[in-house]
Amino acid sequence: MQNRIVEIATDLVYLSIERGFLKVSKDKETLGKVALDDIAGLVIRGYGTSFSANICVRLAENNAPIIICGSNQAPACVIWPIEGHHQQGLHMQAQAVAKKPLLKRLWADLIKCKIQNQSAILNAHLKNSDDLTAMAKRVRSGDPDNLEAQAARRYWSRLMGKGFKRDRQEEGLNAALNYGYIVLRAAAARSILAAGLHPSLSIQHQSRGDALRLADDLMEPFRPFVDHTVLQCANNLETSQTLELTKETKTELVKVLSLDLQSVHGASPLQLCLDRLAQSLVDVYMGEKTKLELPTAPMPLSIAKQKQTTNEQ
Repeated sequence: MQNRIVEIATDLVYLSIERGFLKVSKDKETLGKVALDDIAGLVIRGYGTSFSANICVRLAENNAPIIICGSNQAPACVIWPIEGHHQQGLHMQAQAVAKKPLLKRLWADLIKCKIQNQSAILNAHLKNSDDLTAMAKRVRSGDPDNLEAQAARRYWSRLMGKGFKRDRQEEGLNAALNYGYIVLRAAAARSILAAGLHPSLSIQHQSRGDALRLADDLMEPFRPFVDHTVLQCANNLETSQTLELTKETKTELVKVLSLDLQSVHGASPLQLCLDRLAQSLVDVYMGEKTKLELPTAPMPLSIAKQKQTTNEQ
């Protein structure tokens, strides 16, 4: 049964097929093998990855898309199967005809989860969050009270300091947040494509000309984990220093995708939680489930470990 999203993150690897397995090699050394029948999607974000048309055909026969990412880690192109299994078409059709009441309920669930995770991150940094916890419980279908914005105003001033203002054009903390969100958005897009959904058919976001509107929706509950990492990077600096978007900072922000979150499956990396969220959205659209599989706060030990690692650097 196809249930694995295989992600190639290492640079300059060679992909081949060997006796029913996808083989990953580098410098003639085998790095790993995965059974073709187990692959639900292949994501390639490593620079200089080489593979043959034969792999495209074999994965297409198994209805597994190939997502190739650019230098910004966002999907640059997708190789979608056009024959064989019909599930992908059914997924997109169900996505396209989803009714407004369902979309409004899904949006409320995403925002409720986002505010809950903002509260958890504030708690992790010893900041008061009781009002955000209560606010999350009041989110209604479609969030007509705009509790997302109300929570954000309180959240940012407590997490980053009273003088902080979220501005996408500013440097320092804002530039680091921008980069972290780019990484998160790309990860959400990869999960969406691998699940057989169309990234332009959104739940809530309606930006014109944006091909990844659904990614903007699904990444919302995960944003606080980027915020946490940016703050950790800033806290590691000397008092006289300001946070800059260095190679080291970028590396830490990419590591967000490996942060262990709590889930019904136990501790799971953030990227895997995104994969499960996208797949659960498919199940909701297809009428097989009624709720999304949403992430909860990071495992306490994961945050403690990240703090310790950052302080030791």
